[in-house]
Amino acid sequence: MANPFNHKERLQADQQAIKEAAKNYIVSQHISSKELMAGALHAKLVKRTYWAAGKGQEFIMETSRETMLKVAESYNKSGDKFPETPRVEIEILDIDQRVASVKLSADDWIDYMHLVKTAQGQWQILNVLWQYHEISKHK
Repeated sequence: MANPFNHKERLQADQQAIKEAAKNYIVSQHISSKELMAGALHAKLVKRTYWAAGKGQEFIMETSRETMLKVAESYNKSGDKFPETPRVEIEILDIDQRVASVKLSADDWIDYMHLVKTAQGQWQILNVLWQYHEISKHK
């Protein structure tokens, strides 16, 4: 007979690992750490948002894993992009075995993330849909 605590313990471990991946994603931008970001992102990551171009025309802007690694390395290099105590609110919306959905609220934006648990047991961010809290910034 299976031990009922194994499921509960596995779920708690998964929740912790999911939150850690989401936290590493945002903290890597706070401290300019390409390495921390690399561990959080799946090789096939795609990050998307809507963006305004020209005469109010909108399009979906996509960002790759490689670009996010560059962002982590350079976005806050001068240390002036985030407050002294940045906002990091992570809410797991759902987990089902090897997939999870997370909401990350940061100072200037919100990220909805899909994570996948790799064959090696590591939770990584596969998809991100984001928007600024102030949507007029989407240009």
